[in-house]
Amino acid sequence: MKKISVVICVYNEEPNIGPLSRQIMDALGDLPYEAIFVDDGSTDRTREEILKIKDERFILAALKRNYGQSSALQAGIDIAEGEYIVLIDGDLQNDPADIPGMLEMAEKEDWDMVAGVRANRKDGMFLRKVPSKIANYMIRQSTGIKMKDLGCTLKIFKKEVLKDIHIYGELHRFIPVLITLEGATRITQVDVNHRPRQFGKSKYNLGRTTRVMSDLMLMLFFKKYLQRPMHFFGMLGIVTLLAGVLIDLYLLVLKLMGHDIWGKPLLFLGILLVVAGIQFFTTGIIAELLMRTYYETQQKKPYRVRQVRNTKN
Repeated sequence: MKKISVVICVYNEEPNIGPLSRQIMDALGDLPYEAIFVDDGSTDRTREEILKIKDERFILAALKRNYGQSSALQAGIDIAEGEYIVLIDGDLQNDPADIPGMLEMAEKEDWDMVAGVRANRKDGMFLRKVPSKIANYMIRQSTGIKMKDLGCTLKIFKKEVLKDIHIYGELHRFIPVLITLEGATRITQVDVNHRPRQFGKSKYNLGRTTRVMSDLMLMLFFKKYLQRPMHFFGMLGIVTLLAGVLIDLYLLVLKLMGHDIWGKPLLFLGILLVVAGIQFFTTGIIAELLMRTYYETQQKKPYRVRQVRNTKN
């Protein structure tokens, strides 16, 4: 049984493969581990560099094309067999030497997740640090996940915690939120080393900020209304429908008093609000049916049990 599965997603990281693999070997030593390089459709010689490692503990999972970091992470997690799963960047900015200490903390204190915090971050101020701080603040305030550095890839999880979730789209940034939705609430943080990028180019750009905002809205919906979508759409439906009905009643009174209401923008607004309210209710009913199908067809439970034991023992 492998103790650790290290999952490293790489895309055009050819010069970083050799140094990173040697650092993993040095850091993990005699621990029973596997290191899974997921090549996310690289166009350089990244795949060839991975195959040069010549160590049975290192595995190459080459995707057919570039699917993005979330899908690549999911592929590595699906392959992982270790008791604990470690996620780490492939650009040498995360330090594999931090893994043993994080593993010891996870085992001794029974944490579901130990997340790294880049205490002395070696990135540009305006293109990386400032947007990251803003995004971290918004995610903390919106989701209630009190983590300092949600953007640090270096994290260690119990195997069953990651196996319970599915990462798609751009949701790799929200893994802590996803695992808490599945009942993994024992999470902690620890300062880790962060190094400047030596080779290759960063895949980060400011365009990611807008995607974070849209994903954040999805996470808010998941966190509050995943099991009761009718409460969300029903509330919108009630407010919208009532506003439309009030406007239409007001116009009806005006009509009875002899005023000409045809062609007034308020009339069209009232009709639009009534139709929108009905549509919100319909969407809520469909969402409820979909959620019931999701849970019942896959025999999923809307709860997670941490432990069942006899109190006598």
